[in-house]
Amino acid sequence: MSGDLSDLDAAGLVAAASGAVRARRLAEVQDLEVVAQWAALHSGDPTIERDELIQLGGDGTPRVQSFCLGEIALARGTGVTATSNAMADVLDLVHRLPRLWGACLAGTAEIGVARRVAKLSRHLPADKVGLVDRAVARVIGRESGGRVLAVAEAKIIEADPALHDERVAAERRRRYVSSGRTDEFGLRTVIARCEAGDAVWVEATVARVAEIIAPRYPDASADEVRSIAFGWLARPAELLELLLENRDPQDTLVPDESRATAFPADLLDALREVDLTPLAPKAVLYVHVHEAAVNGAAGVARVEGLGPITLTAVQELLGRTDLTVRPVLDLSDRVRTTAYEHPESVKERVHLVTDGDYWPYATSTARSVDYDHPTPYDENGPPGQTGTHNSGPLGRRHHNYKTHGGYRSRQCGAGRYVWLTPHGLGFLVDHRGTRRVSSTHARMILDAPPGVDIYPV
Repeated sequence: MSGDLSDLDAAGLVAAASGAVRARRLAEVQDLEVVAQWAALHSGDPTIERDELIQLGGDGTPRVQSFCLGEIALARGTGVTATSNAMADVLDLVHRLPRLWGACLAGTAEIGVARRVAKLSRHLPADKVGLVDRAVARVIGRESGGRVLAVAEAKIIEADPALHDERVAAERRRRYVSSGRTDEFGLRTVIARCEAGDAVWVEATVARVAEIIAPRYPDASADEVRSIAFGWLARPAELLELLLENRDPQDTLVPDESRATAFPADLLDALREVDLTPLAPKAVLYVHVHEAAVNGAAGVARVEGLGPITLTAVQELLGRTDLTVRPVLDLSDRVRTTAYEHPESVKERVHLVTDGDYWPYATSTARSVDYDHPTPYDENGPPGQTGTHNSGPLGRRHHNYKTHGGYRSRQCGAGRYVWLTPHGLGFLVDHRGTRRVSSTHARMILDAPPGVDIYPV
């Protein structure tokens, strides 16, 4: 179609835009229909050891076999969690929100909005969710997404006010602090859900620190200075020193004064004599950098938990720390052991090479994983079966799929793994990510003699 667009006038482009949107919606519906049919195909009693029927959708939706999620997720090129969410949403739409699903099938509803309604209403009993379905179906093709969701939220409360009150009470007990992914500029968003009073004190502390440090950043905006000030909260020793050094000697502790700046005189004098070094946080920082960059060439470092940053940024990151440099690990070393258990020396190297879960399309980079033998450990086999040549981190769910679900895998190089699913989908996972390979090529690698590495073209 792109080759024909240059021949269209304004009216033709407007019509093409409408057609493209409808085609996209119907394509998303087809994706969900496939997921729904896969769920129907796997709604019977499990036949695989450790598999079980799980409830993904809300009340009134059929349960599905937990192991079925792995292969359909790989076929869709997504993580298991994303496909699990899609299956829960479509089951709710088909079985609990049929009017809304009808609008999706007609191409008049934004699928993302419909899925959001399904998720928001999932807690409602089957006999109460119809109120939401009727109200949303009337407006979804006629109002913006925000207004549709506002209608849904109101009808969800109306459908079961007592249940809503219970959920409100439960939500008040859920407090957390989390952060998003590091972006390409080395910045990260921190989100906290806390008591309103604590939030006020955090704001007061940030405001006071921003006031103190503002002269150091004459060209920075107020928001930028506040962001820098927020970073001081992560360094309590430096923060306390800053506040003490910039306290007005005439200040006294009064009820309406900020806790961030008010200290009794005797405590102030005592704190000035204390060595605050032990208050500095301690952490292990893993920095991946190419040998050429160490020797002075231009390069980029990858810091675990932060992502890629410049070498200058690494220097700034380490500039305020009491630094202890540990020996560099040569990841080309092959470490082997005869035992079944993976020693810490193997786990460390394998994680540094793989950067996390080696399941295709996996997103987790956590270290709290199982360490799997891609080629299963044989108690009667040769020595040295455990090592950097036959080890891969897997999340517990992915490990169960691999062990009991009929998947085959093999390590075919440092940080390189081949997979074959029960229905013949082949994947290669390495430092470049996940890519499809033919089932023939996957079997060729899986069945190659020991010590022979076969790489896909």
